[in-house]
Amino acid sequence: MATTRMTFLRPFTTHLFNPISRRFADRLPGFAILSYVGRKTGTLYRTPINVFKRDDIYIFALTTAPRSTGSRTCSRPASATCAHAGRDVHLVEPELFTDPTRHLMPLVVRVVLRFNDVQDFLQMRPA
Repeated sequence: MATTRMTFLRPFTTHLFNPISRRFADRLPGFAILSYVGRKTGTLYRTPINVFKRDDIYIFALTTAPRSTGSRTCSRPASATCAHAGRDVHLVEPELFTDPTRHLMPLVVRVVLRFNDVQDFLQMRPA
């Protein structure tokens, strides 16, 4: 998994965008708030993230840092809660994968992800 063109935005998103967007991201199409417990600290994190549902699978586009602490935390055998479309869903069986074709994404999103060289995703299913 490589870095994306958007990786340089990570400090901005972590310290400015995320605290603001946590207030409404769970109600926007294509976004969710992913809640998970930190691997080392045990701290509860709430991260706004791109999400798309395909059948019973939730797929998260890892736009800034596929090897970030949050991505590694969610990819271990654990669980997370996804606040999406006004409801909370408990998710399990995380799996990181690379998809250069981005075929699981809607067409418009696929174009944006291609432009930003995003190829890494996290998928989870409801418990």
